[in-house]
Amino acid sequence: MPQLRKDPITSRWVIISTERGKRPSDFSAAPPPRQLGFCPFCPGNEDKTPPEIIAYRKDGNRPDRKEWSLRVVPNKFPALQIEGDLDRAGEGIYDKMHGLGAHEVIIESPNHNDVLSAMPDERVEDVLWAYRDRILDLKKDDRFRYILIFKNRGEQAGASLEHPHSQLIATPIVPKRAREEVDGAKAYFDYKDRCIFCDIIRQELQQELRVIAQNDEFVAIAPFASRFPFETWILPKSHEPFFQDTQKQDMVSCSRILKEVLGKMDRVLLNPPYNYLIHSSPLQETEVDHYHWHIEIMPTLVKVAGFEWGTGFYINPVLPEDAAKYLREARL
Repeated sequence: MPQLRKDPITSRWVIISTERGKRPSDFSAAPPPRQLGFCPFCPGNEDKTPPEIIAYRKDGNRPDRKEWSLRVVPNKFPALQIEGDLDRAGEGIYDKMHGLGAHEVIIESPNHNDVLSAMPDERVEDVLWAYRDRILDLKKDDRFRYILIFKNRGEQAGASLEHPHSQLIATPIVPKRAREEVDGAKAYFDYKDRCIFCDIIRQELQQELRVIAQNDEFVAIAPFASRFPFETWILPKSHEPFFQDTQKQDMVSCSRILKEVLGKMDRVLLNPPYNYLIHSSPLQETEVDHYHWHIEIMPTLVKVAGFEWGTGFYINPVLPEDAAKYLREARL
């Protein structure tokens, strides 16, 4: 019998279609052939990207030269432009404003064939530090209300370049998806005077049904109402609203569990395309005892089709408990 499961944060319903239940091998497919030819992110092509914003490189090396381990550059084809004013306006019943924002690319490695799950621990940690550095800098601009960090791996997940990279977009409004989470968490906090994410962590650690991995500071779970097969959330065990407030030891632990989870997915699902994103509290909101930052990882294994678009329901053919078991038991 299929199940309807309700997300306790956003009140979104998900269909767990157990009749369509699938094992990891049912999703496995040969990875696409490696892209050949020119790559603007490879060392030696620094002049083919916009000038770097920051880079982790050897002391004494000039910007936009070789010998870097990580670079952050503006997106050459940005979704939003950083120059200008919002110029909010109305057109009858419609609202509009200028497409103001920031769009940056975090080039995670000089090695074209690197993957996060196989990179050295300190290099994965550097990627997270770069995220933090850029958020702390961009939050000084009071035009921005939200910053989303996200990674698309593989063409099916939306990546146009194979070279390992992730992206940052700062927006002048809080996106609907983030607002739904924040408002849902606020409603729960107002009713129970507790953070719903902290309650989820507490219950998941007690039940152990959907726990995939954990260390002293973080836990990875398959959400109870997972939208997608093998969807995984990584959450700090202690309450923290803002990703950019993460300190040294927690960042080390976060990088280790992120690498572990991605490694398990690569092992179980044979290097799937995926998206991950970091949901943090809106920049200009200070009273956020109700919200808890986290990473959402979503392998691209099924297509979103007419029913999902028409209803807002997602159909997931894999029980989250089964997905957690497969990933938890994967040996790296």
